[in-house]
Amino acid sequence: MRNNLIFISLCVLLCNAGCTSHKEEKEEEVKFLVTSSLKKDTLITRDYVCQIHAIQHIELRALEKGYLEKIYVDEGQSVKKGDLMFKIMPLIYNAELQKAQAEADFVEIEYQNTKQLSEKNVVSPNELAMVKAKLDKAKAELSLAQIHLQFTEIRAPFNGIMDHFQVRLGSLVNEGDLLSTLSDNSEMWVYFNVPELEYLNYKTQVTEENLQKVNLLMANNQLFKYSGKVTAIEADFNNETGNIAFRATFRNPERLLRHGETGNIQMGIPLNNAIIIPQKATYEVLEKKYVFVVDNNDVVHSREIIIASEMPDLYIIKDGLKEGEKILLEGIRKVKDNEKIIYNYEDPKSVLPKLKVYVE
Repeated sequence: MRNNLIFISLCVLLCNAGCTSHKEEKEEEVKFLVTSSLKKDTLITRDYVCQIHAIQHIELRALEKGYLEKIYVDEGQSVKKGDLMFKIMPLIYNAELQKAQAEADFVEIEYQNTKQLSEKNVVSPNELAMVKAKLDKAKAELSLAQIHLQFTEIRAPFNGIMDHFQVRLGSLVNEGDLLSTLSDNSEMWVYFNVPELEYLNYKTQVTEENLQKVNLLMANNQLFKYSGKVTAIEADFNNETGNIAFRATFRNPERLLRHGETGNIQMGIPLNNAIIIPQKATYEVLEKKYVFVVDNNDVVHSREIIIASEMPDLYIIKDGLKEGEKILLEGIRKVKDNEKIIYNYEDPKSVLPKLKVYVE
C-alpha cells in the first residue's frame, strides 16, 4: 500500500513538471512586428547654405574733390529717395559757377547787339552765327559748372539704410573716394547652390507660372515668417563643385533681414517612386545602416542599406531594398542573423501614420 502511494506521488510530480516545462516554452515564444518597404511619390526638404543680399546695395562715392563739409545722416539710419546725405565744401565750384554765369551773361549781351546790327545789315550773317556759337558755348560751360556744383551734394538714389561711414567730417576726399554704402532691404535676394541632379528635377517640376516656394532658416534657428520664391537661376554651372546658383526673393516689410546675413534655405524636392521605410526599422554598425529582411521562410537576414535622404522618422532608400520586401520593425535587438521568427505583419500604409512625425 505504501509503495502504491509513493508511485502515485511520483507520477503526479512528473506530470506537473511536464506541464510547467510546456508552459514555459509557450511563454518564451515571442512574436515580432514586421512591415515592408513602401514605394510612393513624396516630397523631401533640403537645406542649402545661403547668402542674404539686399535687393539694392550700392557704394556711395564722392563725385568731386574737396573737404567733407556736412554729414546729414547717421550710420544705420533709414533715408528716403532724394534725402541729402553728404555735402562737400562747394567754394571752388560756386566760384566756377559764378564765373560761367558772368561769361554767359556777357556773351548774351554781345549776341543781342550783334543780332540788332545784323537786322540793319551792318554786320554779316556769318558774324552773327559766330557770336551765336560763342553764346552756346558759354551756356554749355554754365551747365557744366552747375552740374559740378550739384556733385558736391550726395543724395539718396532710393529708400534705404545707411551703412558704416568710411570718412569723417572735415576729411579731404578725392573724386571716387568711398563715403559709405546704402542698402534697400524692402526685399531680399537670397542665393544658394543646388547640385545638378536636383536642378534637373526642379526644372521638370516647376514652371514660370508656378514658382517654387522656399523657407529661410535664420542664424538663430528660427524660420523667417515670410516665405520666398525662386525667381532666378544663374546661367552656368560651377565646374569645380557641380552646383548652380539659385536666387530666391523674400519680402522684408519689417526690415529684419540685413545685407550680408547668412542662413539656410529649406526647399521641397519632389521624389518619384521613392522607397520609404521607418527609421526605427534600422540599426547602425560602424556608421553603416542595416535592416533585418524577412524571407519567405520567416528567417531574418541582416542587410546593408544606402540612405538617399532623411525625413522625420523616415528614410528614403537609395539602394539595398526593393518595394514590398518585409523588414523587421520591432525587436531588432532581440534577434540574430539567420534566425527564424514568429511575427505579425502590419501594412506600411498603416504603420507610417503612427510614427511620431509623418508628412503625406
